[in-house]
Amino acid sequence: MKNYLILYDIFNPKRLQQVRKLVSSYALEGQKSALEAPLDKSSMCSLVSQLSEIIKTEDKVNIIRVSKPILLGKARSLEQLNNGVIIV
Repeated sequence: MKNYLILYDIFNPKRLQQVRKLVSSYALEGQKSALEAPLDKSSMCSLVSQLSEIIKTEDKVNIIRVSKPILLGKARSLEQLNNGVIIV
């Protein structure tokens, strides 16, 4: 499982709520439209497929793999065990 930062800018309020709800269901935490989500290949494919059904051409969704994050302030690195359990 790898960590991804998911950022979005959705123009239609109805689609925005749909995207926010969907992405939040995969995410650990975040602020407004930037959420961190640990995703395996299957989860990534599912998320992308579901997002593709919601967003339109004027919307933007970026999914960025985070390999070595720079942590500032109270930020802590996520540790994952083999079974997918996350230890903070």
